[in-house]
Amino acid sequence: MLRHICLLLAVILCICRVGIAQTEQPERVKLQVVSKFDRSQQPSYLTLPLEMRKRDNTTESIEELIPMVVSLHSWSADLEQRNPKLEKLVADRKWICLQPNFRGRNNQPQALASEAAQQDILDAVDWVVSQYPVDPKRVYLAGSSGGGHMTMMMSAKFPDRWRAASAWVGICDLKQWYELHRDSNYGAMVRKCCEGAPGESQAVDEQYRLRSPKTFLSHAKAVALDLAAGIHDGHKGSVPIHQTLDAFNVIANANGDPRVSLDEIEQLSKVNGRLTHPQASDVGWDVSFNREFYLRRTSRSCRVTIFEGGHEGIASAAMDWFEKHP
Repeated sequence: MLRHICLLLAVILCICRVGIAQTEQPERVKLQVVSKFDRSQQPSYLTLPLEMRKRDNTTESIEELIPMVVSLHSWSADLEQRNPKLEKLVADRKWICLQPNFRGRNNQPQALASEAAQQDILDAVDWVVSQYPVDPKRVYLAGSSGGGHMTMMMSAKFPDRWRAASAWVGICDLKQWYELHRDSNYGAMVRKCCEGAPGESQAVDEQYRLRSPKTFLSHAKAVALDLAAGIHDGHKGSVPIHQTLDAFNVIANANGDPRVSLDEIEQLSKVNGRLTHPQASDVGWDVSFNREFYLRRTSRSCRVTIFEGGHEGIASAAMDWFEKHP
């Protein structure tokens, strides 16, 4: 009988501990911010550290400014998409995490790096900075796939807004990527956003140009921009690695630094591709990735890595990059 009572008490204690742990976890709060583009209400999620949520309910002032990570959703998602690993790593550091919607899925003209979508991100950042003790000089940007595309775009269009940025398996040249997926759902989504296929009209072609980070990436030549792609993407994923390498080459060219050669890109773009003559920096193991890599080059503050993996982002590596740029 005593044994059963002790067991019951242990179970109750465990449940209580779980309940306490759950209540102590940071919570996402949904925001509505007025767009400067069209005055519409645009949603975002904000995750505050536990300490700040406690202080937010009191009159206690917060003297120390803290960093904020802006996490961008992927191509077919919206702000409801979760990135648990990144959210946890941000929370562990007692930083703020902002997840804007920037017009949601890339299936209508105001999405896909439109001026409206770009402004939504800036508006959300400005609102949080105005309401919470965020260090405006330590705002970091991260995204994978469609979020990687938008990370590159925002880094290029607004280079002074980010302390560092981390773009994973992103799309650099939209027209080129469309040609690969023109008969798939991705192709249909791009046509909806750009209101046609390349070559249909000068106006449509201009949309592809304006929504491609490649058009503007030379302006990001001084940004601490980390570009990364898994070696198997394009074979087992939707974005070939040359999109990431092409993005790096635009920045390297702007800085007057050596580019990744076309021959090197072709070697790596093969199934299980490897460089015939890798540089010393190209081969190694990155602890923050927990992966082997097969190319790593730098140009000023920009870095590019082709790693063992596919169409994915690695939250630990993104946070490591941010911490290298305090």
